[in-house]
Amino acid sequence: MKPAELLDILRVAERLKCNTRHCVTSTGRPESVAEHSWRIALMAMLLKEEFAGADMDKVIKMCLIHDLGEAFTGDVPAFNKTAAHEAEEEARLSAWVEALPGDVRGTFRALYAEMNAMETEEAKIYKALDKIEAVIQHNESDINTWLPLEYDLQFTYADSNTSFHPYLKALDREVDAWTKRKIEEKALQNGEE
Repeated sequence: MKPAELLDILRVAERLKCNTRHCVTSTGRPESVAEHSWRIALMAMLLKEEFAGADMDKVIKMCLIHDLGEAFTGDVPAFNKTAAHEAEEEARLSAWVEALPGDVRGTFRALYAEMNAMETEEAKIYKALDKIEAVIQHNESDINTWLPLEYDLQFTYADSNTSFHPYLKALDREVDAWTKRKIEEKALQNGEE
């Protein structure tokens, strides 16, 4: 890859540092899309032993590129995202991927096709980590930043994506227990029972 081609890709990826998500960090500032992608890639690296039969290097790649479409459209929270949002993001991402240098274009095409099909263990792992990281981030944020619908969503958002693997189910249960404690602590602070 020519240096100028690398810089072009990095300039697009840099937008993910600037584009914020609905979640906020534990310090109260908006989380960037890049921070979310980094952390699910870190999760994949840390869980390599839990998925001995999976190509976790591929999962890490999926985690790193999964939200690149948001470099063009920004992040739309899952509970607000429409089919039109998804179509626009997909079209803009596809156009960008088709303009990438040959080897990178082929790699990205293959990864996105596998991620969209959701048939391989690697794609399922990436998607589970994507969902559960968002729930973890919400638990790390001040509960006063939650929308009313998120009190229930915290318990269901990752369920369908984590149910295929015992470790992910156990992680989801642990995060649910954390969510429950967080909600109970808020109720106690407010004098509720």
